[in-house]
Amino acid sequence: MPSDPLPLVDDRAHLRADCSRCAGLCCVAPAFAASADFAIDKPAGVACPNLADDFRCGIHAELRERGFPGCTVFDCFGAGQQITQATFGGRSWRESPELVRDQFAVLPVMRQLHETLWYLSEVLALPAAAPLHGEAAGRRREIEELTRRDAAELAALDVGAHRAPVGELLGRVSELVRGRGARDRRGADLMGRDLRRTDLRNAGLRGAYLIGAYLIGADLRGVDLGRADLLGADLRAADVRGADLSRCLFLTQPQVTAARGDDATALPAAVQRPPGWAGLR
Repeated sequence: MPSDPLPLVDDRAHLRADCSRCAGLCCVAPAFAASADFAIDKPAGVACPNLADDFRCGIHAELRERGFPGCTVFDCFGAGQQITQATFGGRSWRESPELVRDQFAVLPVMRQLHETLWYLSEVLALPAAAPLHGEAAGRRREIEELTRRDAAELAALDVGAHRAPVGELLGRVSELVRGRGARDRRGADLMGRDLRRTDLRNAGLRGAYLIGAYLIGADLRGVDLGRADLLGADLRAADVRGADLSRCLFLTQPQVTAARGDDATALPAAVQRPPGWAGLR
């Protein structure tokens, strides 16, 4: 079977979180409740007690041990620095309290736009998706223009209306890249299942846009997922040690960070190996 052609230029660097250029927005804007993911209750708009004066997390290296695994799997796709540096010109909620409401309202909108740009950029890096590159490039330009709007326009934006056609495009890309007749397991409930002997190569494991198959706690050790479409697939606590995820479609950093992998897990070049995987057996 011929190997995949080399990918085109992947330009997603600006879609990765750079906390040094953000104002700790994800540590303040959202609410979270005491649970397996968070050790405490925190209301929306209130700074986490672990947020330092320099907008860094004071327990970043010990988040899981201190009861905050939910923080380790959050990814803003670069929305935080875009809001802080571009939308608000370097100003933050801390020194300019009048910005609090607007700055926090923009975060979920910008995050969705940046996540959409992540997927569109992946499409443009796939040689097999060449017939749809023109359409993907047009959609990317449209979304990029939206990210440059002012805070009031962003807060009022109907994000769903802009994401819907992208979701439809991603579906056509998936079918094109995976090939006709590829197994479709969209929206399947595979929680806790032993999938080590299941052929998931080129499988469709997505559902509606960003609502994919439930693979929570699934055993995927050593599995070759080939060109499986993982858009929105829930990989929390899935065991991917030794698995080959290197060619999967639409795999994001939060999905990988939520799973359990090791040094033998093969990942796409655009996704980083989570530090928490070190030493897992």
